Amino acid sequence: MFRQDMFRLLLAVLLVSGPIVSAENLPADPANGGVVEFNAAYKAWSAEGFAAAADLFKKAAQQEPASAVYKYWQGICHFHRMLQIESQPGGKENSRAKTAMEAAAEAFEQALELDVNHAESHALLATLFGMKIHNNMLSAVRYGPMLQQHQKEAVRLGAKNPRVKYLLGVGLVHTAKDDEDKRKALETLLTAEKLFAEEATQSGDPLSPRWGVGSCRTFIGVAYKMLGRNAEAIDYFNRALAEHPSDHIARQELAAITSKEQAKP
Repeated sequence: MFRQDMFRLLLAVLLVSGPIVSAENLPADPANGGVVEFNAAYKAWSAEGFAAAADLFKKAAQQEPASAVYKYWQGICHFHRMLQIESQPGGKENSRAKTAMEAAAEAFEQALELDVNHAESHALLATLFGMKIHNNMLSAVRYGPMLQQHQKEAVRLGAKNPRVKYLLGVGLVHTAKDDEDKRKALETLLTAEKLFAEEATQSGDPLSPRWGVGSCRTFIGVAYKMLGRNAEAIDYFNRALAEHPSDHIARQELAAITSKEQAKP
């Protein structure tokens, strides 16, 4: 069973980068505008920006109601809005975070109604259900089967999808009980990194998902750290920060491991 802190840690470092542009310069097409607004919101870490991006994808979905992709992106925007709110003081108790969570779940569910084979929507719904469980037995009874079902479908449908493999690897990091489990987590994340590299060589339209590579390196660093391989961990934390300086998880992990190394006699 996944723990809530893993999901919050995982999703807080999902990487999507892009230029910041003003609202009046957004492309006329709401979907393209949504991508631009989302990228700007991520760079600025703005809940209001994520909400604006979600509204643009909502408009795009209204224009093309058969598009699972627009619903997926709408869910991603709400997801990050939730995470941004929760990252603020007292944010986890903020009702707006719960509202954003429910909006994200609804969008992913609607995406799957339109395309039952959308692997990333399955993976993210599994993540949401894991957050709802929060080590609560009653919640586990209610949401556990749905989590397992969506995770199973995500793995089946997204065997070569770097984000699906990455999400699986992070789950293994946070449920590892011994060195064998930790090595399995590391292996899964390294496989995801290779899939990200392959994806980077492929062309895609602006709506093709490309998030995750930076945070994958962050969690490779975490896995190395868990195995006591600090040199490799530091290398990966630095690589993650070089790509995304706002990755506070990589920064915190790097500071912790550096402090520990300096404290050695």
